[in-house]
Amino acid sequence: MKRIASFAPAAVATLAALFALPAQAQVEIQWWHSMGGALGEWVNDLAKDFNAKQKDYKVVPVFKGSYDESMTAAIAAFRAGNAPHVLQVFEVGTATMMASKGAVKPVATLMSEAGVKFDPTRYISAVAGYYTAPNGQMMSLPFNSSTTVFHYNKDAFKAAGLDPNKPPTTWPEVALAAAKLKASGHKCPFTTSWVSWTQLESFSAWHNVEYATKRNGFGGLDTRLAFTTPLHVRHIENLANMAKQGLFVYKGRGNAADATFVSGECAMMTGSSGLYGNVKRNAKFSGGIGALPYYPDVPGAPQNTVIGGASLWVMSGKKPAEYKGVAKFFEYLSDPQVQATSHQRTGYLPTTTAAYELTEKSGFYKENPGTDVAVTQMIRKVTDKSRGVRLGNFVQIRTIVDEEMEQVWAGKKSAKEALDAAKKRGDDQLQRFEKANKG
Repeated sequence: MKRIASFAPAAVATLAALFALPAQAQVEIQWWHSMGGALGEWVNDLAKDFNAKQKDYKVVPVFKGSYDESMTAAIAAFRAGNAPHVLQVFEVGTATMMASKGAVKPVATLMSEAGVKFDPTRYISAVAGYYTAPNGQMMSLPFNSSTTVFHYNKDAFKAAGLDPNKPPTTWPEVALAAAKLKASGHKCPFTTSWVSWTQLESFSAWHNVEYATKRNGFGGLDTRLAFTTPLHVRHIENLANMAKQGLFVYKGRGNAADATFVSGECAMMTGSSGLYGNVKRNAKFSGGIGALPYYPDVPGAPQNTVIGGASLWVMSGKKPAEYKGVAKFFEYLSDPQVQATSHQRTGYLPTTTAAYELTEKSGFYKENPGTDVAVTQMIRKVTDKSRGVRLGNFVQIRTIVDEEMEQVWAGKKSAKEALDAAKKRGDDQLQRFEKANKG
């Protein structure tokens, strides 16, 4: 008995040591993104919430700069063998990612291999269709999908004698409202962010005309730009005339104009629906949202606007356990309640029908007029001309459009000269992409 008793303390110590061993290490998931400010906080909160809900995986969000910068960094990291697990890519990078065979793992394949239920029909068709390959396979997960809307300052409208509850719906009405705002002392009555996206890409779909041939690139790599029609020329000419009169003030490329609207400097702007959260949180005025303006004499207008924002791509070469974690995270992001909360917080689209229905039932749209504009613009039935624009070397094409349009706003080129030049230069980019990716 004494001998047994002498072993007892040692056994207890051994058991204690076993119980003190650390739990199995969490599988870490690197998520590179381009969300700054209030949207960066949203991304961090999503990761925190997912990490708190389970203990097997830890999602680590890493801000990698602008969309252009994060995509470039990811390509370099992939070549070096240390790409992130998940990469946020803006919509203009979609065709390039789809063509990057071997670099990405299709989301449909990921979910299937991980044994996580995945139904592409849950997603709003206009959103899911954009990220679906010709063979019907969904390639990336819709995340911060947006569309173009019309933002306006209700307080500035009141001061100018305009109805704060009636934003202009046509381009002639925008010009008239801008004139009244200028007369009331506004030095920047109207501006726009993302010139190519708002004034040519969405503009084309909204008027049910092509931006590019071959169904805007969905029908093949031999697509070419088609934005030199009389309608496109007329629209850019009208904006140029507004610029001469001080009614339209160009504030720079990308989303540079967003800050000038939130600060109250500019009274009206066309831009992303995803600006809503920033306006609600930081603007010192009452903001309003209207549909994208259109020309009432164009048959079939308005049709539907096109997708913007970004989706989440899964990079190849990772371990099965890591992919399982990515699949679980994507399952979390697709949850209707998570989706609805994100939509209401940011102004980005609810990417699933269930999330839209939850938001509607909650009374959010009634309490926040205009927040449903982006959704109603996107859930209309799409046509072959309005499904979206998916082109190779699209990032370079948008830069070309910016360069040529800046010549117009500065009065150095006519609308027709600039659009013709943008088409010629853009088509060169499309030919290069076609040549590099044939077969």
